[in-house]
Amino acid sequence: MLTKDRFTRITTLALPIVGAMVSQNILNLVDTAMVGALGPTALAAVGIGGFANFMAVAAIIGLSSGVQAMASRRKGEGRVDEMAIPLNGGLFLALVIGLPMSAILYVSAPVLFPIINSDPGVAGEGVAYLQARLLGMVAVGMNFSYRGYWNGVSLSGLYMRTLLIVHAVNIAISYVLIFGKFGFPAMGAEGAGLGTSIALGLGTVIFTVHALRLAKPHGFLTRIPRGETMMTMLRLALPTAMQQFLFASGMTMFFWIIGQVGVNEVAASNVIVNLLLVALLPGMGMGLAALTLVGEALGRKETADAKRWGWDVVVVATVVMGCIGAIGLIAPRLVLSGFLHDPAVLELAVSPLRIVAIMMIFEGTSLVLLNGLLGAGAAQRVMMVSVGTQWLVGLPLAWLVGPYLGLGLFWIWMANGGYRLLQTAIFAILWHRGRWAGISV
Repeated sequence: MLTKDRFTRITTLALPIVGAMVSQNILNLVDTAMVGALGPTALAAVGIGGFANFMAVAAIIGLSSGVQAMASRRKGEGRVDEMAIPLNGGLFLALVIGLPMSAILYVSAPVLFPIINSDPGVAGEGVAYLQARLLGMVAVGMNFSYRGYWNGVSLSGLYMRTLLIVHAVNIAISYVLIFGKFGFPAMGAEGAGLGTSIALGLGTVIFTVHALRLAKPHGFLTRIPRGETMMTMLRLALPTAMQQFLFASGMTMFFWIIGQVGVNEVAASNVIVNLLLVALLPGMGMGLAALTLVGEALGRKETADAKRWGWDVVVVATVVMGCIGAIGLIAPRLVLSGFLHDPAVLELAVSPLRIVAIMMIFEGTSLVLLNGLLGAGAAQRVMMVSVGTQWLVGLPLAWLVGPYLGLGLFWIWMANGGYRLLQTAIFAILWHRGRWAGISV
């Protein structure tokens, strides 16, 4: 039975994380609205540039789960004076990986961007936007490391409050730079990218100030991570980084497959994916809460409690995600009508949205157990399951029922739902077996 105390512990950890994620989505919408005023070329440039930037930073955002797993484990072990040492390692790796990578990609952007989109107007503005975003790559890695630490030591509220400040600054600076207010030149799409990078740098400064105040007794910037710590960090972070990169690549392939069917199908799927990403936020927040709770329990050598935390969070996530899915299942046209105005495209999206809505109840389980396994240090297993089911099952099935057999968009999304269901089942089996309990972190 899920007790009141355990429910309170889960929600106390998860709600600030979900709040921070929602604020990020609001920021994306505001950014899109501001850039949208510049016209479709700028909007396309920022959209493609943002996706390219995500693929670029995939190598360092994996540091977050590594720091979180290790910090929560140290807390559970009672080694509170060492909780921030993984954070030191994450910040160091963000610097030594992010700095040369951002420099290389900055110089290569004029060559690489046209490969994604060769339109001269889009490429011109997209390169400038991407280069401006790449200036903040080190800050991204450091901020994700801080996120892992604050969540790992159950201070997710501090993470959320700082992120809200960063987002507010981002909106203000981007507005000034995009449109050239207060005497600044109008930089257009480039200004949007530069505003984001400046705000990310400010976030790093704020996080550092908080860490000097709260984490110094726990080893922040006072103790050098040992080689063993750095190797563990890489062992946890690299598979997660690879998973993020290949997932993004898989989504690109998924849209390519849909594009072989028709333009209307792409338009409908674009809206469905954006709705899906928002709907998954509570599940992601619950998953990160599970990561911390599992890590703490394993640090206390309480394997049974760690396993129970996973299932307890699954219960909460299932209820929450089920309620979200019910909206799309019962009133799909109402949900879609705010985004799709062509009746034919709207009708095309109704059945796929219902598939996604039904899958919500399983998505919560998948996200929680995925992160629970990361909290236990099973990053390689998570990567193999996530990448394997997507690339060896989901994408081939989508191509088979779509472009090859011509069964249409409904069956493409059925294939997508099928691979996600398989992924959930495998994570559930791995969690039930409990072989992750002996992994050293």
